[in-house]
Amino acid sequence: MFDYIFVFIAGLITALATGIGAIPLFYTGTISSRQKVGLWGVASGIMVAASVFGLFREAWLEYSVLPIIVGGVVGGILVYTSSELLDHLSVNPTDLPNADFDQLLLILGVLTVHSFPEGVAVGVSFAELGLDGGLSLLGMSVPWLAVTMTVAISIHNIPEGLAVSIPLRNLGVSRWSLVGWSVFTSLPQPVGAVLAFGLVQYAESFLPYGFGFAGGAMIYLVFTEFFPEAVEEGTDLAEGPWPALLGSFVVAGAAMTGFLLA
Repeated sequence: MFDYIFVFIAGLITALATGIGAIPLFYTGTISSRQKVGLWGVASGIMVAASVFGLFREAWLEYSVLPIIVGGVVGGILVYTSSELLDHLSVNPTDLPNADFDQLLLILGVLTVHSFPEGVAVGVSFAELGLDGGLSLLGMSVPWLAVTMTVAISIHNIPEGLAVSIPLRNLGVSRWSLVGWSVFTSLPQPVGAVLAFGLVQYAESFLPYGFGFAGGAMIYLVFTEFFPEAVEEGTDLAEGPWPALLGSFVVAGAAMTGFLLA
């Protein structure tokens, strides 16, 4: 039972990190388009590196390429079909402060499409929790992959928290409420972490497919939502969005890759 609590706490840490994205708005009312594009690039670089050199690499070294492909395709298809379905629903993060219970559930359903795969990534990375060879923490041996994945998803969540907070701040939402609503958008992550951890504990054969699923879903989100969002935000920049986007993407991706392979 303590294993599941431990994994839930790791997922909760990644969700709480989303609230950090609101902190810059405590001190400034605006974030420039170039900064927003750069932050999307950072988030995307971290996500792709975590998927390829964390999840996919672990599955390839321990198992084979086939589960990566199958899991990745399933993850991408699931996010695509869910996004298409939910695009027909008129929900937006700016609806959060005035939403009733039913609307909150609906918005949380939309957010689950984006946050749940990140929770799965955390959950499957804890598959070898308690085995020798990891980081000793609170009497538990924590796999290094779990440590790096928790850190990677947490860092990635900070720009997402900022993206949620900016339109809410423009509506006059108070500063600490921005933190709360930002964290709310990532609540599916600890749930996804526990469910994924439970599944791979029950049937270890699902583990490589879980790695593939989480990585495929996150990479799909990067190139179908994060990049388009950054390009749209940077359209009015004199040099266009690509220098800031690709520059930050490469730097963040390289840094995270070095962290994962160290």
